[in-house]
Amino acid sequence: MDSNKRELLSNGTGPVSLDPDVNPDEEEEKQRLISQVLELQNTLDDLSCRVDSVKEENMKLKSENQVLGQYIENLMAASSVFQSTSPRSKKKSGAKKKGDK
Repeated sequence: MDSNKRELLSNGTGPVSLDPDVNPDEEEEKQRLISQVLELQNTLDDLSCRVDSVKEENMKLKSENQVLGQYIENLMAASSVFQSTSPRSKKKSGAKKKGDK
């Protein structure tokens, strides 16, 4: 035994204290808390991995969106339907329509 007269053994369900001063309920609570901490650590690790994979997917999608945006701009530039007209002709035609009504 160590200087604190405490020795822990494993009986398959977790460490068991041989110190007569330790309450079995306290030891059970300690083991329950240790199990919860380990479970939370595993959950945190899983969430961290998920965050990393979502970041990677986000970067891929941003890149794809840039490519698609450039493709659409090129299509619009090549099509006469999307060519801009001079602002003066729009104003004149709009003024005539208003005057006609």
